[in-house]
This record gives sequence, C-alpha cells and structure tokens, in this order.
Amino acid sequence: MPMNAHDIEALIKRHIPDAEVTIRDLAGDGDHYAATVISEVFRGKSRVQQHQLVYQALKGEMGGALHALALQTSAPQKG
Repeated sequence: MPMNAHDIEALIKRHIPDAEVTIRDLAGDGDHYAATVISEVFRGKSRVQQHQLVYQALKGEMGGALHALALQTSAPQKG
C-alpha cells in the first residue's frame, strides 16, 4: 500500500522536529516522491549523513510502502 505525502512528512518531522519538509508526488502514483528537507541538525554534516538521518526517520519504509524518494537536504541559510 503506497504512502501519502502527509505520512512521509509526519515521519520526518517526528524524527527531525525542526525540519521544514516539502513533499511532491512525482508520478501521481503514491510511490515516487521528491522531498526537500531543511533542518539545523544537518549543519556540518555531509550530504550522505543528512540523507541517512532522513532515511532513519522513515523507519524502513523505503523499498516497501515508499518505493522511491528523490531527496534534497540542507541546513537553513544563515542571514
């Protein structure tokens, strides 16, 4: 059963409370999403470490209910 965008966002925010999350359904099938996640916890971490934090938040849903997730992560811009 596919995940919906709200469920993906909720899982990420539960694990990364300050995250600004934007989810887009890429194919309209509930299986292929793009997510942009901005959080202070990413500051000073490599892109791989940032993505690992998001995948941990998704609790193993990748490859199951969530087939594909194009991921962009960053720390907030200072200014």
